[in-house]
Amino acid sequence: MSQLKSQNEASNESYTLKDRIFFGISAIPDQLTYQSFTLLVFTYYFAVIGLDVLLVMTCYIIWGVWNAVNDPVLGALSDRTRFKKRFGKRKFYFIISIIPLSLIMVLLFSVPITNSFIEFIYFIIVILTFELVYTMYSVNVNAIFPEMFPTENERAKTNIFIKGFTVIAVICASLLPTIIISPMVPVEQNPSVETILHFRSMYIIAGLILGVIILLTGILFISKGVREKEEHLEDFENRPKFFESLKFCLKNKTFLKFTVANMCIWYCFTTLLTIFPLYCTWVLGYKEESMLIGIALMLALIVAALVLPMYKKIGQKIGMRNGLILAEVLWIGLLFPFILLNNDPNIRMFGILVTASQGLALGGALFYVDILIGDVIDADEVQFGMKRSASYYGVNAFIHRFSQIFSMITIGLIFSGTGWSQYQPNPGANILLGLKSIIFLFPAIALIISILCLKSFELHGQKLKEMREKKQ
Repeated sequence: MSQLKSQNEASNESYTLKDRIFFGISAIPDQLTYQSFTLLVFTYYFAVIGLDVLLVMTCYIIWGVWNAVNDPVLGALSDRTRFKKRFGKRKFYFIISIIPLSLIMVLLFSVPITNSFIEFIYFIIVILTFELVYTMYSVNVNAIFPEMFPTENERAKTNIFIKGFTVIAVICASLLPTIIISPMVPVEQNPSVETILHFRSMYIIAGLILGVIILLTGILFISKGVREKEEHLEDFENRPKFFESLKFCLKNKTFLKFTVANMCIWYCFTTLLTIFPLYCTWVLGYKEESMLIGIALMLALIVAALVLPMYKKIGQKIGMRNGLILAEVLWIGLLFPFILLNNDPNIRMFGILVTASQGLALGGALFYVDILIGDVIDADEVQFGMKRSASYYGVNAFIHRFSQIFSMITIGLIFSGTGWSQYQPNPGANILLGLKSIIFLFPAIALIISILCLKSFELHGQKLKEMREKKQ
């Protein structure tokens, strides 16, 4: 019960606007790294380095197996780490991860251009290293959020800043590379070694700029945005071991429903972001206009930021779960126009408007997920008397990373099935149809699965109200 008491004490701690802003900055290193990875890495290794799409898919499957160990272990390790008086508990992991996290943005694109085997091995090593340092940072940011802000009201007020900075981070991840890298992929047949080296240098420069932003914002968050309460010894000693925590998480049906729904949302977002450079280049014909790709994504994120306060009000009125379902239904409808677009001069520019409209639904998906998992963690705390934030976030991160694997499997199978196993410029009609199906059909199916999971999510309405009353 002492853990519950400490959380109640924390809920009485006042946070100023400045405190919320500095905590919200945590989203920039988190999202800038991951969204840059999602947007650039597949395109770079498939279209620039020239790896076979099935080799790229294999790398992501190995990366997914690594996540099966990496994410839950780091989450449980954080929960089992004793509070360090000089650094704190979660803050210790922020400190040791932020420099490697910034460096990895350059190393992702520093592959030695020799032969496919060496490039394949390098790709495996660098994405496994990326995932290790990224998870070390991200799982602790996610874990400290419900600990610093224990009530829904506190979380909702702070979440506005987190999601606002998330939008800024994804805008930077989308726009900055397209300013530096133009075109995004080779557009002529059989590019020379000099051309490939030129593309490689553009990607490395983009990674360097992103890495500097990650380092500076990470230092600002760590020094100004982290406020931890020292953990009581009995709270620490009562925390379950790793496999016990894993068992608790996987036996929690409410948590699993949320996590599958969240994975489907991230599958949709990951697939859209991963395929977008190739879709825009060849379906819309933005061959020499890479900045239009960044502008379209930027507008989508600006729209998402603008609708965050609206989704907060909707959630408070109809419930956070129902608000997320509403956003997903809207998203399916907004994805459909991608099927209709082509490189006709009278139509292609509508691609920017269609992309921008995705922000109307994306804002809801960004806003609700952290609040819902916070409710799951609170319900677990009420039932068992201890807070296992990092364990839940670690398992959630492990499961939702499968969104990347499923996304890559989708892309790999569609590309190989339509004759694009090896990147070649000027793809035919079958490949263009494949690109359209990847950007609409499969994300729509994933969103329908997510909606079905959320419809049976129990922490809603009266049950949620009763849980919160017990927590007080």
